[in-house]
Amino acid sequence: MRTRMICHLGLLLFAIPAIAQTKVLTAHYNNLRTGANPQETILTPSNVVWTKFGKLFSHSVDGAIVGQALYLPAVSIPGKGTHNVVYVATMHDSVYAFDADTNSGANASPLWRTRVLPSGATSVPISVQGAGTTTGWTEVGVVSTPVIDSTTGILYVIAKDYLHGIVSNRLYGLNVATGAEKFTPILIAASFISGGTTYVLNNLPQVNRSALLLANGVLYIAFGSNGVTNGKGLEQGWVLAYSAATSTSIPKLRGAFNDEPGKCCAAIWQTGGGISADSAGNVYAATGDGIFSPGTNFGESVLKLKLTSSGLKLADWFTPYNWYDLWKHDEDLTTSPLILPTQSGAHPNLAIACGKAGTIYVLDRTNMGHICSTCTTTDTQIVQEIPGAAYGTQSFTFWNETLYTYGIGGTGYLPIKAWTIRRGLLSSTPTAESNVPGAWHSGVVSSNGTGNAILWIVTGAGSIARLAAFDAVTLQRIYFSTQAGTRDLLPAASHFSKLMEVHGKVYVGTNSSLAVFGLF
Repeated sequence: MRTRMICHLGLLLFAIPAIAQTKVLTAHYNNLRTGANPQETILTPSNVVWTKFGKLFSHSVDGAIVGQALYLPAVSIPGKGTHNVVYVATMHDSVYAFDADTNSGANASPLWRTRVLPSGATSVPISVQGAGTTTGWTEVGVVSTPVIDSTTGILYVIAKDYLHGIVSNRLYGLNVATGAEKFTPILIAASFISGGTTYVLNNLPQVNRSALLLANGVLYIAFGSNGVTNGKGLEQGWVLAYSAATSTSIPKLRGAFNDEPGKCCAAIWQTGGGISADSAGNVYAATGDGIFSPGTNFGESVLKLKLTSSGLKLADWFTPYNWYDLWKHDEDLTTSPLILPTQSGAHPNLAIACGKAGTIYVLDRTNMGHICSTCTTTDTQIVQEIPGAAYGTQSFTFWNETLYTYGIGGTGYLPIKAWTIRRGLLSSTPTAESNVPGAWHSGVVSSNGTGNAILWIVTGAGSIARLAAFDAVTLQRIYFSTQAGTRDLLPAASHFSKLMEVHGKVYVGTNSSLAVFGLF
């Protein structure tokens, strides 16, 4: 049994008074999952050009970084001074804290590194997990983006391990200043009752691909296999809710929801994007391929869940009328549901979802529409639907009343598209398109308020992954990492690679390192 360590860290986190910097505590910057950092004062469209901007350095890691990097400014590291810190986790079950600004001198080594494995365990071999052909993975360890609770100084991470022939998922909470465990790791276990039958979460097929969510003191964890696993037929979509740790308590399971009890699939994977949350405490998730049956099974659906005193309950949902065709053609709903700020007009509380088929669904969060049993060409019961708008899309970005979509078609990557939102409705056609193909990865926008906006994205995958930057207003490309020859090239990157921009630097996870870009 490992020593339980719960302690306050607030004084350590921000020991030095400084100009306020953005903290990146969760995937896509916030629980709405907008993908926008509107507090960037260093990088502008005029200085992000290959002669002034490029790859500054890299931090080596022991496995593929699949999730997004996180960031805390001015962290006091015992014995090492105060640093701006970037955090990443790997598929080899390691979590790293690096100096965010340099890799020279003492900062050539991690500020700390913690293996999130029980004694004697390894990450899960791909021969045991399966799906290596689909994802290109060679092992499965930490897949998702962690989340940081800055009030307690805990970084939460889900790690998958293999010990004595058994596959497990475990919840860890690490001290952001030292990497020490704040509580004994918690073995993930849950059950769900449907129709009088109890269904038990099976850790072998279940992969925590979707980023962790921390909202109102509750940690939400989503599971669902992506690709064909060695647990074929057993994978389902699960959401688990745990109370967050405090100085006197450790996380406790408060509720669990299974979106496909007794059936297969309906993974909540969202290409690595996180479950979303609104200010009222509701959480939202999109599901992939699977059977739909009203009230029980929710393949190809958008779910609204609410944590109550009796557990995690389904509060509302939307399923496209053509769910069966989507399922048969492997056209998952793949985006994190985007929660919009309050809108004017008839529907102030909106969420937006999309999937591989490219239809954008604009949903009223107070009445999501369920399913239209009589519809044959479009879903007439929801706020708005734009078919074929973003075929193959894997993510959204939202900035300054503009929605950005990305996709892939028969000829390769499609242009990035910008859609304007007015009075709660999307423009019927794009208001801007990129001058070159974009990508289907998760783009992010950095800006100084509503000015100097740049859209960042990783194009390609594997050995052809590249960093690109676009003017977020015109969508003209202003930087591409091949412009300076080999200087700015990335090592091979993971399936659906993530990036993060903060305080004048861009952090890109690869299969062997964290690459850092900025001004020279």
